[in-house]
Amino acid sequence: MTLAPVSARAPAVLKPAAPYARIKQHLKDELARGRWPPGAPMPSDAELVAQFGVSRMTVTRALNELRAEGLVERVQGVGTFAAHLFPVSSTLRIRDLHEEIVARGHRHHAVVHVARQEVATDALALRLGLAAGAPVFHTLIVHFEDGSPLQCEDRYVNPACAPGYLDNDFTQITPTQYLLQVAPLWEAQYSIEAALPTAQEARLLGIGRDAPCLIVVRRTVSQDTPITLARLVHPGSRYLLQGAFKP
Repeated sequence: MTLAPVSARAPAVLKPAAPYARIKQHLKDELARGRWPPGAPMPSDAELVAQFGVSRMTVTRALNELRAEGLVERVQGVGTFAAHLFPVSSTLRIRDLHEEIVARGHRHHAVVHVARQEVATDALALRLGLAAGAPVFHTLIVHFEDGSPLQCEDRYVNPACAPGYLDNDFTQITPTQYLLQVAPLWEAQYSIEAALPTAQEARLLGIGRDAPCLIVVRRTVSQDTPITLARLVHPGSRYLLQGAFKP
């Protein structure tokens, strides 16, 4: 048996996407373009059956997969609705620190050290999709659990996504709570590392410069527009990052 030279091989033939996959991708594309805002009703099963000329089972599979990804909500006997996009994926969920602390039966309070409009540096502007020198909102907040500093939150916000950001009292509402209300989350990129705090972070958290910390840097996006870039620093001795996986 001999193999034909690469130049003589027939070009690969791409198989057309399965009908359910075409429906799923169409709906994802329209959601990304903002055709249905969070909570808005989407086409019914019967409408999708007629539009794509497929069976109801095919439509159901496409919608169930979108629901599993957190992109739609299905209410039996009522219909399908665009989800409030707090879940980023099936394995990542943006949770508010206040909710985490209260869920543990503890008390949360915050101290705001910075809340102002600044000029974006070149590097920051690039991450937030802004022009260099454009205005950007900046907050620096320390969150406490039962009186002990738990997180130093250094956050920059794209004013186009949340023009009223600086009008909030962040001792009463967290930035995460507010941003999830006004800028539905579509995508997030994040990094997690064990590292030492900066001098400022160590001072605000009441720890030594040599104290190991868990540092999360998170960038969120809504419909291709960057919303925020946040550096979240947690003293390693006071914070445990937990998760679960179920195949």
